[in-house]
Amino acid sequence: MAMLFDLVSNNIDLSDIYSEVWASRRVTNDSREVIRSALLSGDLTSEDCKAIDRMVHAIRRGWLDID
Repeated sequence: MAMLFDLVSNNIDLSDIYSEVWASRRVTNDSREVIRSALLSGDLTSEDCKAIDRMVHAIRRGWLDID
């Protein structure tokens, strides 16, 4: 939940979450919360949107698992 707090205070970059997800090949509950909060905040760059799209695609293809 610390990551969620950091995102709210704009101290976390989605590229960090993206890297963690690909390193572990798993989208954890904390990662999902951070991504959800980022989507709801509306402050996403085009690169952030592309990273989220790539993760969703990887989940659909079975390359990433959801915890």
